[in-house]
Amino acid sequence: MTNFLESTGLAMLRQLDPEVAHKLALKALSSGLAQLSGPVTSDRLRTEIAGLELPNPVGLAAGFDKNAEVLHPLARAGFGFIEVGAATPRPQTGNPKPRLFRLAKDRAVINRFGFNNDGADVIAHRLASRPEDAVIGLNLGANKDSEDRAADFVSVLNGCAAHVDFVTVNVSSPNTENLRNLQGRAALWALLTGVVNARAKLTRPIPVFLKIAPDLTDGELADIAEVALSSSIDGIIATNTTLSRDGLTSRHAQEKGGLSGAPLFEPSTRILARMSQLTENKLPLIGVGGISSAEHAYTKIKAGASAIQLYSAMVYRGLSLAAEIARGLDSLLERDGFATVAEAVGTDRNKWLQVSG
Repeated sequence: MTNFLESTGLAMLRQLDPEVAHKLALKALSSGLAQLSGPVTSDRLRTEIAGLELPNPVGLAAGFDKNAEVLHPLARAGFGFIEVGAATPRPQTGNPKPRLFRLAKDRAVINRFGFNNDGADVIAHRLASRPEDAVIGLNLGANKDSEDRAADFVSVLNGCAAHVDFVTVNVSSPNTENLRNLQGRAALWALLTGVVNARAKLTRPIPVFLKIAPDLTDGELADIAEVALSSSIDGIIATNTTLSRDGLTSRHAQEKGGLSGAPLFEPSTRILARMSQLTENKLPLIGVGGISSAEHAYTKIKAGASAIQLYSAMVYRGLSLAAEIARGLDSLLERDGFATVAEAVGTDRNKWLQVSG
């Protein structure tokens, strides 16, 4: 449960501009003001995904710590793994402000950051002093004005791979013009082949994940599954933010950008289940979108996810949410007689396939 100090801090931050509040949250973490749970693990929670040994399957999604500034405190916040970034080869300021909006009535967030980050060189330098006992990955991005975005992904990989445990190819952000076009069959094959070939030349090859959008047709999902299975990548993250605005009631509902939070839970879970079916359990999946409770995390796992990630719910529930979800998930697995997370993966997938149909 959120403690009094955290509740008070969240209430104060919600009175501020969302991007200012986010920066203050990072400062609180780096200065040691945040109360952190420490590691959360058990025999049931420990799991493996793409060769990565996780203390629990609850991960932090990319976007919270874009520039790898608070890795050490995050490693003590109860997450089983952490993804930072997105990083681009060159620093960029991103889109004009305001570009982050709270939709409190909908328990949601809209952002149109546009890959604002300090650039791969600076981020690699910070990653070099990372905590060694954490599982840390990097979300790869492309510069907005790049003439060869596929080459950008390879550039960031080559510059940062020595300091991370996995990388994610992010072709699903809606905030860089035409980036989602890289999800098309031919473009995606060329991109992933380039990244995988570059990975093979590394001194220490690491898992490569692909992050996809929720706004895909069934045909597009089938193409992505086919390319993913034949390209030697190691897993799929489903999903990024959505362009849909269905059912929203908050005053910022029509702001441009990607929507995350509670409204994304059901559509992203349907995409997850369908991708699980299309990949025939041959690739591990990470479920993202609208997770704010242990029950949500458990639902994603039973729909086909081997692990999950969260971010937007922390805007409303705080950093203690990660440990709360991990402990709650342990109890749910025990309740239903599962000895491990892996045993529960995909056990309720058909329900979500029926919903999508």
